[in-house]
Parts: sequence; C-alpha cells; structure tokens
Amino acid sequence: MNRTTAYAAGPGLAVPQQPSATARARAADRPAPVVRDLRDRAGRGPHALLFGPRDLVVITGLPGSGKSTLMRRAVRGRRIDSQDSRDHWAARVPRFLPYALYRPLVRVTHFAALRRALRAGEGVVVHDCGTQAWVRAWLAREARRRGATLHLLLLDVTPETARQGQRERGRGVSRYAFRRHRRTTARMLRAVERGHLPAGCGSAVLLDRTAADVLRRIGFTGSGTVTGTR
Repeated sequence: MNRTTAYAAGPGLAVPQQPSATARARAADRPAPVVRDLRDRAGRGPHALLFGPRDLVVITGLPGSGKSTLMRRAVRGRRIDSQDSRDHWAARVPRFLPYALYRPLVRVTHFAALRRALRAGEGVVVHDCGTQAWVRAWLAREARRRGATLHLLLLDVTPETARQGQRERGRGVSRYAFRRHRRTTARMLRAVERGHLPAGCGSAVLLDRTAADVLRRIGFTGSGTVTGTR
C-alpha cells in the first residue's frame, strides 16, 4: 500500500492533485494510487484534509457510520448530502407518511442538487451510500472533464457501531439493505487496502471512528466558507 505520496502539512493532511485518467494513460510509467490509512492512530491523525480547488470528494461507509455527522462538522465548501434532502422533505410531508413513499422525491432533490453543484465547477464533497457505483462513475467523468481528481474517504466502522449510529439518529435500514451495504463496503475496503481504488479515483483515505472524530476541516485550497446545499 502506498502511504507516502499523500503528505502531512502542519496539523492537516494535504492530498496532492493527481493527473487525470487520460494523462496517466499517456504516461509511460503510471503512478501508484495514493492511499492514506489513518486508522488505528488513537486520535493522533490530522485535523484537516485539503484537496485541490476543483477536486471532488466522495465520503462512503456503512449507514450509521457517521458520514453526515462528519460532513456537517468538517466540510469547508460545497457539500451534497442525501440526508439534507431527506430532512428537507421530512419537514414537509405528514409525519405518518412512511419514508418509502416519499423516497423518490428525496432522490430527485438530491441528484438535482448534485448536478447544480457540479455545474458550478467548484470542489464538492458528496455523501455516497456505497451501493450506487453509477454515482461514482458520474463523479469520475466530471473530475476528468474539469481536469481534477476524484478522492475517496472511506469510513471503516464495525457493523455494531453502524447499527448504534442508526439507533442514535432514529433512522435504521432494513436487514436486507444493511447486508447489502456490508457486502459492498467490505469489498471496497479490501480492494482499497490492496491499493485497488474504484475506477476513476485518484486517491483514498481510510478513516476509523477515532480518526473521523478528530477531523475538524475537510476543504479545498482557496475555499474558506461552509456552504450547505440541498
């Protein structure tokens, strides 16, 4: 696993912008994927992750692993979180209405917000449930188009921790859906640990709950504001 090409900058971790897929394909000696493992550091990891001004960042992990909590606390710049869209509609529909009935509205709102954010051309942090590979493919194409890099932040927590997170927020997923998430996340984690990133990703950062808790900033160079989008 390559742990040297991403480098520490003061209390933060600056992830260098990687060549586009086209540029890498043209290079005679292709660079190894950038993988930074911040797990098992007992809270001694970086307090910030910094990316290029037009880069795209995907945060993925099990439901209940803390993706939305991390984004709301640490993201500096545009963030697109499906939970924001769900909260938006939950405040507008009758309380007795099951989520399954208005889930299509949540998804349309979420992807419309993502499309608008991508068209702005700025760096964006995106909440990814992990089971929709087509979303990462879309982001990878956009990163190539703008000459930027797609980065993956993977939260590695135990299923028990994720279940507890679901109970704390009062929003669980079905056993079937959770098993599907576990399989997908486990496959991705094993692949990243071997240095095999999802197609189109230029780097990956592995976080456990402790490493995620000490993060205070996820941002883009040249960006100093927090913008929540729905």
